[in-house]
Amino acid sequence: MASFKEIISTLPRRKSWYGDDTFLYQGFWCDTFFIEGLMRAQQNFRSQPSDIVICSAMKTGTTWLKSLTFAIVTRSTFDDSTNPLFNNLSHDCVPLLEVDLAQSSTNRDPKNPLLATHAPYCSLPRSIIDSSCKIVYICRDPKDSLVSLYHFFARYLASKDMKPPALEEAFELFCQGVSSYGPYWDHVLGFWKASLDRPDKILFLKYEEMIEDTILYVKKIADFIGYPFSFEELEKGSVEKIVNMCSFENLSNLEVNKSGKHREGTPAVIENKMYFRKGKVGDWENYLTPEMAARLDSITLQKLNGSGLTL
Repeated sequence: MASFKEIISTLPRRKSWYGDDTFLYQGFWCDTFFIEGLMRAQQNFRSQPSDIVICSAMKTGTTWLKSLTFAIVTRSTFDDSTNPLFNNLSHDCVPLLEVDLAQSSTNRDPKNPLLATHAPYCSLPRSIIDSSCKIVYICRDPKDSLVSLYHFFARYLASKDMKPPALEEAFELFCQGVSSYGPYWDHVLGFWKASLDRPDKILFLKYEEMIEDTILYVKKIADFIGYPFSFEELEKGSVEKIVNMCSFENLSNLEVNKSGKHREGTPAVIENKMYFRKGKVGDWENYLTPEMAARLDSITLQKLNGSGLTL
């Protein structure tokens, strides 16, 4: 049987934003490291009914959503000062399917039902789709997503003394669908359509709406994943505490998120601070020209036409 590397070498390829080749796997562009992990997970991962899977394209609010769900799920285990989020990046608290769990689904803390993935819906392991586990998906305005993704890769390349591409070049590729786990619109639509078919299994969230009313959405997420807040908890402000603890201001100022490193000792090592830039809605206005914004909006309208979804 052909090895994963051999299969990947036969896939369509393009130059990516970050210099290496990116490959088209099951309709989405991805680099070798993640495709190989995804192939392993598709083969090996066995989902439990109690699993809660955080799904997202890159740079759509993943770090924040992981922090919130982790804080919701562990609130009776830790108090306000002992939560692991104070000393660990949220990506270290919630394992990534295509990296941490690719070899085996037993490589987990049995008390932590959370896992995450950037895989599109069509590439999720069958056991996730077929089991009664819950999926929470977050998406974001493509303009903000693109700008956030661009800055993330630019900072990553700068940390390796490599020159990032011009924003215009990254924009062009993004419009063509060539971005990590892109086309972005197809990623969002896959989960949107699945959430309409299975509203009891998939909670579909928009970053902008969560920023607008975080307290409401934290309660909504908690109810959906089976960790609802009791009347007593609501009375004593447990929801507000979680919202404050996981706020951009608080997380980005923690020592671990200013100086720590994620996946140290692996080829995918990244400084924790790279996961925190601004967390703002509408920051794209500072980077995209009106023509670029109009072009992205037009692609979005065209792609989402008839789906009932607006971004």
